[in-house]
Amino acid sequence: MKNILFTLALLVSFSSFGQTAEEYYSSGNDKAEAKDYYGAIGDYTKAIELAPDDADYYFDRGVSKALLKDYNGAISDYTKAIELNPNNADYYFDRGNLLSIMLKDLYGAISDYTKAIELNPNYTNAYNNRGNLKDELNDYYGAISDYTKAIELAPDDAVSYSTRGNSKNNLKDYNGAISDLNKAINLDPNFASAYYNRAISKYYTNDLNGACKDARKSWNLGNPFPEMIKAACN
Repeated sequence: MKNILFTLALLVSFSSFGQTAEEYYSSGNDKAEAKDYYGAIGDYTKAIELAPDDADYYFDRGVSKALLKDYNGAISDYTKAIELNPNNADYYFDRGNLLSIMLKDLYGAISDYTKAIELNPNYTNAYNNRGNLKDELNDYYGAISDYTKAIELAPDDAVSYSTRGNSKNNLKDYNGAISDLNKAINLDPNFASAYYNRAISKYYTNDLNGACKDARKSWNLGNPFPEMIKAACN
């Protein structure tokens, strides 16, 4: 019996030592898909120990770390992935998302989106996200330029028209904003924020009836009622 147990232990040991980096990586992916992020990180780490030059291993470990809210650890892994493969636009895009959303490093995120666009000039989401940050930083003309490029690449994307309309509102180009928001609503008739922003545009062009109608539609779709319009619509 002791000999049998010893033989089984050896088999388990050899089986463990015999796993390849790719097998650990595949196991990590399975665990990540099952939302076992700690287990996934353990497997990705083993894969990295066996194949330390594979950028995807670092990147996917970073994704699991981000999902566990270890944002600095995720950034470290994304950065290592970029060092190993500096021509992957998605690595920059995802690091930009984490920098902007979780770490509030807007300029760092803009830099990453810009690099993603350099590597992939047709990266619609990178233009949109960079436009959002420029708008947040009050660079409305820069934001409009990025949204316009996104619209050229994806002319049926209601979000790009809506965000460009919002930037035009910020520049007090209310008629231009209305034109963009009309397009967004035509593409998506239940686009709550587009109705909200168009209500503001119409308010400033003295179309109070239209503003109230849009504000109520926005409210019915779950958005707050624009404060500046409440009194006019009562």
